[in-house]
Amino acid sequence: MTSVRQKHLDAFIRAVTLVLEKVENFDRYPFSIPSIRKLDSLDLHPQVTFFVGENGSGKSTLIEAIAIAARFNAEGGSQNFNFATRRSESELHTVLRLVRGVRRPKTGYFLRAESYFNVATEVDRIAREVPTGYAVLEAHGGRSLHEQSHGESFLALVQNRFYANGLYILDEPEAALSPQRQLSFLVSLDQLARRQNCQFIIATHSPIILAYPQAIIYALGPDGPTKVAYEDTEHYALTRDFLQNRERYLRRLLGNDEQ
Repeated sequence: MTSVRQKHLDAFIRAVTLVLEKVENFDRYPFSIPSIRKLDSLDLHPQVTFFVGENGSGKSTLIEAIAIAARFNAEGGSQNFNFATRRSESELHTVLRLVRGVRRPKTGYFLRAESYFNVATEVDRIAREVPTGYAVLEAHGGRSLHEQSHGESFLALVQNRFYANGLYILDEPEAALSPQRQLSFLVSLDQLARRQNCQFIIATHSPIILAYPQAIIYALGPDGPTKVAYEDTEHYALTRDFLQNRERYLRRLLGNDEQ
C-alpha cells in the first residue's frame, strides 16, 4: 500500500457525500444553493481541507453540516457540548454521509465565529455549575474567554484545547485574528496536523490561512465545489492584485479615476 493511500485511510473523515435520494426538494434551502445542489462526493485531505467561496456560496452551511454529522454541537464546542441558544442549522446534515477512515479521533472541536460568544458563555456556565466544570475552563486556557479579546481567546483555545489525534472543524477562524495572529495560528495548525496526527476542515476567507502547504482547497461556486490551487483562488489573486495596484483600485472604487 502506498504512503499516499495509507494517509488517506488514516484520515478521520475520508470523504463527504450527499445522499441524493434523501433530498426531497432541491428548490428548497439549503439545496437551492448552487454549490450544494451540485455537491456529489468530496475527498478530504487527511490533514487540512479548505472551503472557500463568496458570501452566500454555502461554505459555512457545508461546514456546519459536516460538524453536526460528525456529532458536534451545532453552535460549536466539543462533542460533549449540548446547548442551543437559537436553533438555526439547516437540514443538510441529515442527508450527508461521512466516509470515515480506519482511525477514530480521540478528541475534536467545532469552532464557528458567529456563535463563539455562545460557546464562551457555556464554558463559564459549566465552570460555575458543574462539580468538575473547572477542568473544562482549564482546557480552554484557565480563564474566562469573555475576559480576553476575541483573538486571545481563540489562540488560547487552539493552544490549550486542541490535542493530538483530533478532528477540528473551523468556520472562518480569521474573524478573531489579526494578520500576525493568523501567522501564529498557522504554526499551531502545522504542529497539530503534521506532527500530532490531527485533521482540520476549515472554511475561510483568509489568503494567509489558505497558504498552508499541501492542503486541499475547494472553491464553492455555481458549478459546485471545485478543487483549485492556492494561486487560483480569488482570495489570493484579488489580494495580490490590490496590494500591487492599490492606487488604481482606490481611484476606481472611490470614483476618483481620471478620465
